[in-house]
Amino acid sequence: MITVQSISKYDEEHPVAITIGTFDGVHIGHRKILEKVINRAKNSNLKSAVLTFFPHPRMVLQKDADIKLLNTIDEKKYILEKMGLDILVIHPFTKEFSRLSATEFVRDLLVNKLKSKNVIIGYDHRFGRNRTANITDLIAFGNALDFSVEEIPAQEIDEVSVSSTKIRKALENGEIETANAYLGYEYMLTGTVKKGKGLGRIIHFPTANLHVEESYKLIPKNGSYIVKSHIQGTEVYGMMNIGYNPTVNGTSKTIEIHFFDFDDDLYDQKLQIDLLSRLRDEQKFDSLDELKLQLAKDKEKSLQFISNR
Repeated sequence: MITVQSISKYDEEHPVAITIGTFDGVHIGHRKILEKVINRAKNSNLKSAVLTFFPHPRMVLQKDADIKLLNTIDEKKYILEKMGLDILVIHPFTKEFSRLSATEFVRDLLVNKLKSKNVIIGYDHRFGRNRTANITDLIAFGNALDFSVEEIPAQEIDEVSVSSTKIRKALENGEIETANAYLGYEYMLTGTVKKGKGLGRIIHFPTANLHVEESYKLIPKNGSYIVKSHIQGTEVYGMMNIGYNPTVNGTSKTIEIHFFDFDDDLYDQKLQIDLLSRLRDEQKFDSLDELKLQLAKDKEKSLQFISNR
């Protein structure tokens, strides 16, 4: 997959079948559109392309909107590449960009710059300054500028009854399996392993402390989760705690993973952690021995879950 940062840097000559949107989560509703783009491209001698934006438009246009996103840019790239997309264009979203008229956006960017020959969008897609243009306008542009427009009908998208907002709510409530069902894949956290306090090793549950750099990334509800990762080419399972370590009066939020049957040095390595299921809420125990006992129970429950997968 070719990734281009900004439309101004785009220099591909091959015409494309394209869709436009933020696609936060790249969930099963989004996939209806994306799969159609990829298939249309294959059947029409076009390249499949997505035009997406970063920062998220709400981050720019609603300064008080502290929106948390389901994917980092790298995670979105990873998911789209796995789907078989040819070209991803990530355009910087600014107030100036938001003021482009519908004509400027379609003629100058979609057609002249991106070489769009087929545009596929959801039924409720709006674009141009103040989002005033709709599907009818896009079809008129297509007739004038020689590209076809395909609308994904409401019933085809709505039948999956999913939205990025629903997924965010599920994650904030710790409903990881619901979120995963909506996403069509396991929710992931990607970060770098940093040195912690070493408490886990003292109680014989050594942990990797994951630092997620992107402050906009949604971290699910505090608590313990069953997780998996790919490390050095091997699938490794474990359990992860998100929270403040109340048993030892922790003051800062941490993400700590104890991997089963794996104890190599992971410092400064970048890991993708896939969340499979939730074990329990974070708890404060009266002693480290009590904590250790609970972790042993969590491990047993996790191994049972993994063997049943």
